[in-house]
Amino acid sequence: MTQEQPIIVGLDIGTTKIAAIAGRKNEFGKLEILGFGLANSNGVQHGMVLNIDQTIKAIETALKNCYASNPGLEINEVYVGIAGHHIKSLQTRGDIVRRSTEDEIKQFEIDQLVADQYKTYIPAGDQIIDVIPQEFTVDNHQNIADPIGYTGVKVGANFHIITGDRNAIRNINRSVEKAGLRVKDLMLQPLASSAAVMSEQDIEAGIAILDIGGGTTDLAVFYEGILKHTAVIPFGGENITNDIKMGLGVLKTQAELMKIQYGSALSDAAQANAFIKIPGLRGLPSREISVKNLASIIQARMGEILAFVTFHLKQVGLDNKMLNGGIVLTGGGSQLKHLIQLTEYATGLNARIGFPNEHLAANHIAELEKPMYATCIGLILKGYNVYENNQNKLYPHANTTVLKTEKVENEEQKEVMVQAIPTKGRKTLSDFMNTIKDGIIDLFKEEGDKQL
Repeated sequence: MTQEQPIIVGLDIGTTKIAAIAGRKNEFGKLEILGFGLANSNGVQHGMVLNIDQTIKAIETALKNCYASNPGLEINEVYVGIAGHHIKSLQTRGDIVRRSTEDEIKQFEIDQLVADQYKTYIPAGDQIIDVIPQEFTVDNHQNIADPIGYTGVKVGANFHIITGDRNAIRNINRSVEKAGLRVKDLMLQPLASSAAVMSEQDIEAGIAILDIGGGTTDLAVFYEGILKHTAVIPFGGENITNDIKMGLGVLKTQAELMKIQYGSALSDAAQANAFIKIPGLRGLPSREISVKNLASIIQARMGEILAFVTFHLKQVGLDNKMLNGGIVLTGGGSQLKHLIQLTEYATGLNARIGFPNEHLAANHIAELEKPMYATCIGLILKGYNVYENNQNKLYPHANTTVLKTEKVENEEQKEVMVQAIPTKGRKTLSDFMNTIKDGIIDLFKEEGDKQL
């Protein structure tokens, strides 16, 4: 069965920018970008929508720019990333004693195990966004990736639970809906970024994805094919800009320009005798600012962010060279000069920049290769994951692996060719996407929201 793939739109509502990207998968499974719009973000602080009116205007501007890049586009629904101080995570453990111990473990028992975790106590005002199973146990057998088909008396699992503030998430939903769109679903930003920059080898090797945004820095840690930990660190690129503004006594726009053009995350790497000339305000004389002082301010804040990363890695016992894939830096803040060196020095792990271009078709816009668009690309990938899973339910045989060949000699040969090869036990990107709950947005909708 062949049919045209749908256009899926990711909307990244960030502290400094709002990006809308529309994409469609081609026959090779790569994303062709059909529209791209950007807008400055004013109503968002530390990843949370505070001023709904300003956020609506920014979303509308991003949409307008997206339509300008492709006037034939029609956008009705979007996948939206969520981040912010309010996002927290915790580890839990769940077990159930099976009723029919003679039979093999079935999917409904795993579903029951996951559903039970939604009863975990969390503070008032928060709500569980996602329950992600980690390793399973069946009786005394541990570290089972997929227990379906095993037999035993008791089945259990460790879970990673992600929670968020109800009102903060409703504010996102209201802003998007008042801008004339429907939120198809929400996805945690570090997970969206991870999907865009990770390969299947990364999942296997063990890796930490560090998405340095404007208002927050998001962390997702994978080990042995499992999402081990997520965290939202309450500092980002905006904090560095404000530190420069306060520390050097300059305007915020000047601080941002200096950070981008002359900034370095390592003061030792900055030239001691280099200076930046800043024009004086209202007739005051111009000033010279030391590039080394600028680097010292940036290093102090980045060092603080990386200290949080080390703390979180220690929490899950993965700080001592156990992540063979190292740390992948993404997001707008990852483009700071010498950040890789500082990260390696501060954490003791290898580091590299994560670009979302692996999933993009060959003729994409060069701008979209930048790490700051990883979240948006990841949201489109999640949209496709949901779409493909739904297609598989509707057409169970539609997604079998077909090898391309010039000619099929006979029906018997054709039968052999359409058999898919199972990849049991090996964790793939698709498996990771499948563990992330669909329909998060429904948890946060009130009756009143439908009339907005």
